[in-house]
Amino acid sequence: MKDYLDLNELQLDALKEISNIGVGNAATSLSMLIGRNIQLEVPKATLAPFSKIVEIIGGAEKEVAGGYLYVNGDIPLGILFFIPREQIPNLLDLLFGKMTTKVDNSNQGVCLNEMQESALKEIVNILAGSYLNSLGIFTKQVFVPSVPSLSVDMAGAILGQVLQSIGNISDYALIIENVFRAEGEQINGYFFLIPEPETLDLLLKSIGV
Repeated sequence: MKDYLDLNELQLDALKEISNIGVGNAATSLSMLIGRNIQLEVPKATLAPFSKIVEIIGGAEKEVAGGYLYVNGDIPLGILFFIPREQIPNLLDLLFGKMTTKVDNSNQGVCLNEMQESALKEIVNILAGSYLNSLGIFTKQVFVPSVPSLSVDMAGAILGQVLQSIGNISDYALIIENVFRAEGEQINGYFFLIPEPETLDLLLKSIGV
């Protein structure tokens, strides 16, 4: 596989533009769902070695909420969304108003009830669906996502679970930083597109980069 770190600025801009369109659609969907104006931004979208994923989020022991789904089609891939554990209550409050999210003061983790877990899964579903719709327009491909799963654990542990479910993966991942904004609040999340071997070549060729 070639070195994708050599992609030029125009090629990286193309990837970011697809991401911007996707999160724009996601922001509209979220705003309509909850009846509040939610803004989503993509300050950064880049390709990086797969091994860098846990470093970007803050290390293998960084506690996060991780949503994952698999995408079938001619360009199969996995999608993973990470948000730092400490920002989970803020994201739920930002999107759905004040919700009782128990954060254990003994540092044992975040306890989510069924409604809160469903809310986070729906965020992953909306983000992934909007991004895949944008990707489908550029690539003229059909992407069929699975139902998302959700875990609150260390980033390394969640990534290990994802690797077991995918099997073979590319050496690179597309990393898209997401910033949620509403009423003066800001939450940062990370969206990872994890292609299978050869998928990344097909993906980049199909969007002309």
